[in-house]
Amino acid sequence: MAMTLFLILAPYGAFTALMLVASATTSLVAAAAVCAATIGFDRYQGRSLKILAAGSVILFVAIAAYLNLIDAGVSDKAVRVAVDIGVFAISLGSMLARTPFTMQYALESVPAEIAAMPGFVRANYIITSAWTAAALLMMLANAAILYLPGLPIWLGLAVAFAARNSAVFFTKWYSAHRRAQSALPPPDALPKAN
Repeated sequence: MAMTLFLILAPYGAFTALMLVASATTSLVAAAAVCAATIGFDRYQGRSLKILAAGSVILFVAIAAYLNLIDAGVSDKAVRVAVDIGVFAISLGSMLARTPFTMQYALESVPAEIAAMPGFVRANYIITSAWTAAALLMMLANAAILYLPGLPIWLGLAVAFAARNSAVFFTKWYSAHRRAQSALPPPDALPKAN
């Protein structure tokens, strides 16, 4: 699971870190390249193309193209908000399309009998909802910084860090919780108390 989370978060980590020291275009192009590399790694390993990864490459490239071809004057704060909106849309859109983005990762990391369990799809909706909520919090924090210039930039970074880490923690916890629940024998198989 650690490698999967790294592959998911690497493009966004690259984008966030580079936005502190480089131009928005450089940060977006680097994030798209990291995302493309994670897609290449997944494909090399025989895994499927993921909604989140593919959507993120398109998102980073589209925003970079907008900056270079249409309006180079967009502020870094507005670029952060645009990325957050895009991630939120990808995450929410995957659920609306009845394919929560976490399910693609889960299907490749759990045995078929677990994937066939009735609660598997529901669990992925819950985990994807946690990531969607995290994206929403990041979007709101960065929008507040954009529209309330007195707010410090570190506030957006702190909210992003807390939201992302909360989603990671929840994903790990809930996955372990579901595995523990599925390992329990059915209630009628438990010995009866005398």
